[in-house]
Amino acid sequence: MTASEFFVPDLCRVRAVFLLLVTSELLVLVLAIVQAERGWIDWNYFGLLSLFVQWTTLTSAALICLLRARLARMSVSGATTTIVAIVLLDVLAFSLFADSVLHPQDGVAVWQGVAKKMLLALLIVLMVLRYFYLQHQWQQQREAEMQAHLASLQARIQPHFLFNSMNTIASLIATNPERAEEAVLDLSELFRASLRTGDQLIPLSRELALCQRYLAIEALRLGDRLKLEWQIEEGLEQQAIPPLTLQPLVENAIYHGIQPRPDGGTVRIEAQAKGEFVYLLVQNPKPDQNNRQHEGNRMALANTQSRLRALFGEPAVLKHSHQNDVYTVTLRLPRQKAGKQKAPKT
Repeated sequence: MTASEFFVPDLCRVRAVFLLLVTSELLVLVLAIVQAERGWIDWNYFGLLSLFVQWTTLTSAALICLLRARLARMSVSGATTTIVAIVLLDVLAFSLFADSVLHPQDGVAVWQGVAKKMLLALLIVLMVLRYFYLQHQWQQQREAEMQAHLASLQARIQPHFLFNSMNTIASLIATNPERAEEAVLDLSELFRASLRTGDQLIPLSRELALCQRYLAIEALRLGDRLKLEWQIEEGLEQQAIPPLTLQPLVENAIYHGIQPRPDGGTVRIEAQAKGEFVYLLVQNPKPDQNNRQHEGNRMALANTQSRLRALFGEPAVLKHSHQNDVYTVTLRLPRQKAGKQKAPKT
């Protein structure tokens, strides 16, 4: 078990410690309300208990943070036992110190109070660790389901362009066998990309190369009817993008915007960085709203949106718009290099 797979959250992070302190303070508030004999709350008791619990929480969190790497190499039961021992020893030390200051002459009563505090601490830390473990198990199950969902979405996209490309090559074999052979080489790269299901994120340069191979096949079929414009900002070669994300959008641009028009049109592909995001645009002539293929276009966009949300979370956005006679699909991706995949943001 590695540190990233450890079921206890990273208590070296400020957010985790803050949530732990807030939770412990709420517990202190409940205990102070229960302890109060008059009124709603005993403020003296609340102040002393809050000081004791917060110092105990902070020191225990600091020790667990320092020992996190070693704890992660232990089994779940071993790590649980070690963390419980750390917390109980911490509670024992602070209890003896606090009682020596507040009740210096009480003998048996001091040890009874210490025993009560340690028993309460034991129950609380076991419940918290159980919650962390269940949350960790749920997160692992969620990630496994997400991987299966991504593979399913990618499989739904693959036939959409592979069969169309094969039909294009079949139409070229009789009329231009040399170009058909070149198209076969391009198609082999498309097949290789579609069958490489292990990659969740690839460099943008590889996805653009895949688009160029696809467009080379379509150019053989459409000829002068297909015009291309590329505007790719330098420095985005390693931008992370899910495989087969941009290529289906380019195919949709041809299938819905170029192919139905007798005079064809221009497909524009653009990539630029703005702040913490990278924007990818695919533009084509506005498709006919009465075209029955429009439903398939919406399905392809929905599939692509699902893949982006599963990998990047809310920061990833896909939207489409009509302006004059131009149809634009825009992808917004977080600025991130391939090979440095992050967890989805929710």
